[in-house]
Amino acid sequence: MRKLELEFADALTVVGVHAGKFTTERVTGQIARALERLGITHPVVNDRQFRTWRRYAVQAWPTLVFVSPGGHYLGTYAGEAPYEGLRRAVADLIADGERRGDLVRRASLGTDRPPHDAALRFPGGLACDATGHLAVADAGHHRVLLGRLDAAATTFTVEEVVGSGAEGHADGAFAEAALAQPRGLAFEGRSLYVADAANQRILAADLEAKVVRTIAGTGERLWGGTRQPVPARGADLASPWGLARIGRQLFVAMAGSHQIWKLDLAVETLAPFAGSGAESLEDGILGGATLAQPSGLAPLGQRLYFADAESSAIRWADLATGFGERAVHTVVGTGLFDFGDRDGTGEEVRLQHPTDVAAWDGRLVVADTYNHRLKLVEPDARRVTTLTTAAPLGGLNEPEAVLVTGDMFLVADTNNHRLVAASLRGDGCDESSLHEVTVRLPPM
Repeated sequence: MRKLELEFADALTVVGVHAGKFTTERVTGQIARALERLGITHPVVNDRQFRTWRRYAVQAWPTLVFVSPGGHYLGTYAGEAPYEGLRRAVADLIADGERRGDLVRRASLGTDRPPHDAALRFPGGLACDATGHLAVADAGHHRVLLGRLDAAATTFTVEEVVGSGAEGHADGAFAEAALAQPRGLAFEGRSLYVADAANQRILAADLEAKVVRTIAGTGERLWGGTRQPVPARGADLASPWGLARIGRQLFVAMAGSHQIWKLDLAVETLAPFAGSGAESLEDGILGGATLAQPSGLAPLGQRLYFADAESSAIRWADLATGFGERAVHTVVGTGLFDFGDRDGTGEEVRLQHPTDVAAWDGRLVVADTYNHRLKLVEPDARRVTTLTTAAPLGGLNEPEAVLVTGDMFLVADTNNHRLVAASLRGDGCDESSLHEVTVRLPPM
């Protein structure tokens, strides 16, 4: 839509109609934050009671409805479509409007967003290495911050900034590189891998040479897919989100294609690992199971746990079985439209759009994003308890990433534009230790 708005700026008016599935998605304030995070400037209607949805007989997300300048219905397209097809359709409709004489060219509707001068803007990814280096995906500023967290996790001192801060795509020196809404991060020695989500690319940042290069992705969105390894640089991707490195394999949560992919770092080839590409919640063999917007990844033993956001589930893929064996299993979560905020065991548990998961002492700490909470999951018992709501700090707001280092957790409190930390002990969190982490940027 952004490309269409730019190309046809004086002839196309876009009005978003947001009919939210999740409860949190229906809150106007949360929608406003999402628009800011995604850089959306066209008007958006909060269709929380699905009135506009029903008026236009919409059946699926997303659906495009085309309306003439005179308000007449011209057609509907349900589902995601390649850009070139949409471009041709819009160009034809504009030409029809000009022939009829009812199309008036003028600047499109839109709102300029005020500048955001805080140290972080919608942080959305965290990673640390064995030497104490911390990386934070500062998604709203289109950059990654590198530095060190002090022993008490009170101060994050930034030593390097990866990215100029200008949204776009450009390899090169840290200060010149351009990123777009980076998310997942993973260290390997003196390299940092970055899921550059809005650019549909995977980047490698060399921490010694201080340069960034693209190792996977063409910049085009994936339509369809392949089951065979392909050269990573020539592969189209679909919203790469979470990353997890195991040896020389980099696992990628491909949220847009509802799959997990595996990037062989030694030869830089990429292939699907789990998920058929269909969106639902069905366990089974690696290639036949269905996922729903997998986001965060956490290796634990021979299991790769993942937050399956759209099904509000925590699931795992067996790293030791073959592609044709039953290897995808669900810990908690029962379906695309089963969500809520309920602790418990097994199928009685309800989460709401969790986006990240981290391993801790054989258990999992989950960013239960739309419930604004952290949850503790015991995988074998399938037991879930609320770890913390961060109430002493005024509450979390859609936390998107969580990191466990030692007996301390760090969470990207995304919509509050901050990092929050606390101590973990026994069966939960020491809430008295909850605190906001000060971010110290290097002199400009």
